[in-house]
Amino acid sequence: MNFKTLMTLLTAASTVVAFAAAPAMAQDGPARFSLDLNNAANIEGDGGCRLTYVANNGTGAALEAVSYQVAVFDAEGIVTDLLILEFGALIEGKTKVVQFDLAGRACEDISRITVNEVAACTLADGQTGDFCMTGLETGSRGAIQFGI
Repeated sequence: MNFKTLMTLLTAASTVVAFAAAPAMAQDGPARFSLDLNNAANIEGDGGCRLTYVANNGTGAALEAVSYQVAVFDAEGIVTDLLILEFGALIEGKTKVVQFDLAGRACEDISRITVNEVAACTLADGQTGDFCMTGLETGSRGAIQFGI
């Protein structure tokens, strides 16, 4: 077999392998971690706001620690606080509900909450990754906007 025939066969084989692998990669999709601001309710007697988040680990890996620094905006669009929201550990595929209380601030005084940066993103094996931000999907089910 000459060199030209060998190269043609190798090229054809690599093309077949690439097309065969493509559907599996498309089905898996990118690693993602979703956060949904599911509810915001005033705390009776406290004057604060209880934020309820639903987190879902769709990264394909167990997470030991996930936390985000967020910016809280008042009704006029002014940043009033930078907070760390700690979601803790989540096994792969797990949905977790976490509540955070913002003391001294009624929910109607908050217009939006924006993810500023990742404070922690550690896999169960101790490695860190950037998918906690690059794969982050956000949403809100109420009047307070939540996003990146």
